[in-house]
Amino acid sequence: MERKQFQLGDIVQMKKPHPCGTNEMEVIRMGMDIRIKCVGCKHSVLIPRAKFEKNMKKVLRSAEPAPPDAEP
Repeated sequence: MERKQFQLGDIVQMKKPHPCGTNEMEVIRMGMDIRIKCVGCKHSVLIPRAKFEKNMKKVLRSAEPAPPDAEP
């Protein structure tokens, strides 16, 4: 099975909605754990990467790519 592709700053759709009613989340931190922020109420949650990949449906809006001459 192919791993889902996502990056920092992406807006992703989750399988279950957040209690505020929206199922759109922004990826704000990546590592062994993923921190996502609710687009509706701005609440952030830290979840393990495996659980995030299992519960993510798709990427709704991708983050803007960095210019090629930008310093990391």
